[in-house]
Amino acid sequence: MKISTKGRYAVRLMMDIAMNDSVEPVRLRDTAARQDISIKYLEQIISLLVRGGFVRSIRGPQGGYRLSKKPSEYTVGMILRQVEGCLAPVSCLETERNTCERQSECVTLRIWKELDEAIKGVLEKYTLEDLVEWQQEMGSDYVI
Repeated sequence: MKISTKGRYAVRLMMDIAMNDSVEPVRLRDTAARQDISIKYLEQIISLLVRGGFVRSIRGPQGGYRLSKKPSEYTVGMILRQVEGCLAPVSCLETERNTCERQSECVTLRIWKELDEAIKGVLEKYTLEDLVEWQQEMGSDYVI
């Protein structure tokens, strides 16, 4: 499994909003400058996050974006799934019920299930709040 640039940038965008929306909504152009990410790319990502209810848009001259919930209520896995889709390592584990015709004779299914659980375990363990805290411990310049 490889997390795409879109997924990594979505986590960075959510972190940037979490760290900077205490006084006023965060403008994408400010995030683009801080994160050195194209504003066009951020616009694509923010639309997915708005559609998923992760952030809300504030209109007007003082507008921008704010998190819809507290940073502690977002796991890294939630953010990645919103922009990447399913994170299962193989297609037969993408849905709740495995409908693969070969599952009863698939020797490797055990490995794929264990890998899927490991991925979920890590991505669901850490929240946006954890990332913000780690960043504050490291200092003001951050890269994911």
